[in-house]
Amino acid sequence: QVQLVESGGGLVQAGGSLRLSCAASGSIFSIDTMGWYRQAPGQQRELVADVTSGGSTDYVDSVKGRFTISRDNAKNTVYLQMNSLKPEDTAVYYCQAIVRTSIMVRKNYWGQGTQVTVSS
Repeated sequence: QVQLVESGGGLVQAGGSLRLSCAASGSIFSIDTMGWYRQAPGQQRELVADVTSGGSTDYVDSVKGRFTISRDNAKNTVYLQMNSLKPEDTAVYYCQAIVRTSIMVRKNYWGQGTQVTVSS
């Protein structure tokens, strides 16, 4: 079994910064892509950013230049540095990871979510 545990959410004023962390633990052989998604009330969950095991990153247009995703492969941890936050960034942020528990078994896992609230 694999668990993803997030931390770092909270309440911040517009223009402020937050850093989210997500640590994966359990029966991990390796981790492919890790990412962050978010879901605002009444909206669908959307991909915010992801990073491959090789370090290639991708971002949704609305956060480009403001958010930075990174990962520490030795710690099985992914980070999301969020700067210049806007009220429209308010959402529950979910960590996601594609984890191999063996060379042949690959599965998608989710964290429990962490609330980010940006006040105007």
